[in-house]
Amino acid sequence: MAKPVIMTVDDDPEVLRAIARDLQREYGDRFRVLRAESGAVALEALQQLKLRNQSPALFLVDQRMPQMSGVEFLEQALSLFPNTKRALLTAYADTDAAIRAINTTQIDYYLMKPWDPPEESLYPVLDDLLDDWLASFRPPFEGIRVIGNRWSPHSHQLKDFLARNQVPFEWLDIELSQEAQQLITYADCHQRHLPLVLFPDGTRIEKPTNIQVAEKIGLQTQAGKPFYDLIIVGGGPAGLAAAVYGASEGLHTVMVEREAPGGQAGTSSRIENYLGFPAGLSGSDLARRAVTQARRFGVEILTPQEVTGIRVQDQYRFITFADGSEISCHALILALGVSWRRLDLPGLDRLTGAGVYYGAAQTEALSCQDEDVYIIGGANSAGQAAMHFSKYARQVTMLVRGDSLTKSMSQYLIDQIEATPNITVQVHSSVVEAKGETSLEGLTIANTMTGEMQTVGATSLFIFIGAVPRTQWLDGTIMRDERGFIITGPDLKQDGHRPKGWTLERDPFLLETNIPGVFAVGDVRHGSVKRVASGVGEGSICVQFVHQYLSKVV
Repeated sequence: MAKPVIMTVDDDPEVLRAIARDLQREYGDRFRVLRAESGAVALEALQQLKLRNQSPALFLVDQRMPQMSGVEFLEQALSLFPNTKRALLTAYADTDAAIRAINTTQIDYYLMKPWDPPEESLYPVLDDLLDDWLASFRPPFEGIRVIGNRWSPHSHQLKDFLARNQVPFEWLDIELSQEAQQLITYADCHQRHLPLVLFPDGTRIEKPTNIQVAEKIGLQTQAGKPFYDLIIVGGGPAGLAAAVYGASEGLHTVMVEREAPGGQAGTSSRIENYLGFPAGLSGSDLARRAVTQARRFGVEILTPQEVTGIRVQDQYRFITFADGSEISCHALILALGVSWRRLDLPGLDRLTGAGVYYGAAQTEALSCQDEDVYIIGGANSAGQAAMHFSKYARQVTMLVRGDSLTKSMSQYLIDQIEATPNITVQVHSSVVEAKGETSLEGLTIANTMTGEMQTVGATSLFIFIGAVPRTQWLDGTIMRDERGFIITGPDLKQDGHRPKGWTLERDPFLLETNIPGVFAVGDVRHGSVKRVASGVGEGSICVQFVHQYLSKVV
């Protein structure tokens, strides 16, 4: 934790040096001593402290300064830091003014100059003031602070990125927080340039990209070497499992993740049927544990980093990043996962990130306090989200097209939902329109049996309606089915023949694609079981096929 601050202000350089020297000698081990030669300079320094979220414990200010008296300075400083202790340094002629200031400006004490010896005339008074301040001091949040608008898609995307990468941050809503309004003033940031990110070292970025934030907080975004034994594209459960097993078995491994380790599973509020965790665990907790394990074995994790292409040259496989750079490997595993399928309905695209969200968007849960939340979907992900949001929202309504949840949801979740009083399951229902200009304000819901329409007020809609792979960038390279899922192993054979261009005498391994040495695991693979445990299993066993492949080419 950063040391609390003692600030002393005096326009006389000799006096300022002397008081700062005495303060440093007595309190320098516990407090940071700042000095300013005028009230104006001191106020600028206080604004920087505010931006860093650091707390001054004591102001020790000379009363007789020409441009701004000590009392005038303290009156302004009080609006910034109302709990800081305040003491005036006065000459005998200023005693009456100091006494009046105790009543009018809430001065805690005044000290006569000179204060020699400080052991008798200075330190006992300041000790009492500092002890009193420390008794009620609550250390401020020292991490990243994000100032933005709840209904800003950019603000939502930034919060989601930080949360999914396990980076603690404090959210300040510009519409609700007076402190947020003060901070953007001190940072000279216009509201149209939000979100504003404030870092503990005092630096700040307006409307940052994920890459800018990642580089600032120390995430690795660029590969450390040009060549690896194994490259894994995708950091969901399947990719993380492959990384752990690959690195633990001696392969020099790098994993590239476009958003955050954990993938879609990492956004799950609760996974209760994962083997070995009888009390369940959150997706973020699973991702955190897996990332720690992978790094312990020496896996390089690049995030956020996007792969845009694959090419083959002899026994080497190259991947191309969005910035045009390349790295190569002997073996490549595609663990791309899937994304939530988008609904093509009036109003949804315009309001995505401003009340309409795909997936759990757990960063929005606190904002939904005492509001009505709507969820589209009837599978496990939707059920887990309903249970999570029920802890915050006044009412959670699940909109399900079918006649029940039993066809698509695990029984344990159905039982939990039925036992939760503020969750309602509305069957035979689908959203046909989202209403609102800058944020979601209402939904038009149709009964799929009767055609009846109803319009309800709504500020938050979360959508879980199936998954689609993002594999268009593999066109012309990797064989996929009509929906874009990657074809592997025996499914590659057509009429008993190996895939076109296959040059090896053996058949493709179980998880191998139409390019030897390039494998696919997890949800992106054609025919996979869309469960966390199966993804982990595929990632784990795929490494054995990698070893078999490498034994013939290396």
